[in-house]
Amino acid sequence: MTQAKSGDTVHFHYTGTLNDGSVFDSSNGREPLSFTVGAGQIIPGLDSAIEGMAVGEQKTVTIPSDEAYGPYQPEARQAVPREQIPDHIPLEPGTMLQMQAPDGRAVPVTVAEADESTVTLDANHPLAGKDLTFAVELVSID
Repeated sequence: MTQAKSGDTVHFHYTGTLNDGSVFDSSNGREPLSFTVGAGQIIPGLDSAIEGMAVGEQKTVTIPSDEAYGPYQPEARQAVPREQIPDHIPLEPGTMLQMQAPDGRAVPVTVAEADESTVTLDANHPLAGKDLTFAVELVSID
């Protein structure tokens, strides 16, 4: 039986849950997710969990935050004066925005808090600091 190895393109179905059992993402009702094993295209812990699986195999794995989206970094939260943000930009907590870093790259941020004078933006990934559990099924290997 063929097993997924580094360099293979694999297709798999998954359901990702948090420690409280809530689902944060799933391929249910969609095409399987595809990636190249070992190419760094998905979180490291899930990449290594799929390596060695056979077509049709199912398993559930828990990925620690360090092998997922990393630890939550408090320094990635920044309060900025509200007047520095254009009036047409929505600032409700939870709103996803995109900022530009000094080097020109785009940085996704989430509005964490907003009041009359400041807006706190969070550049952490929404799943940073969280252990993730995935139920996976390997559908095919190219």
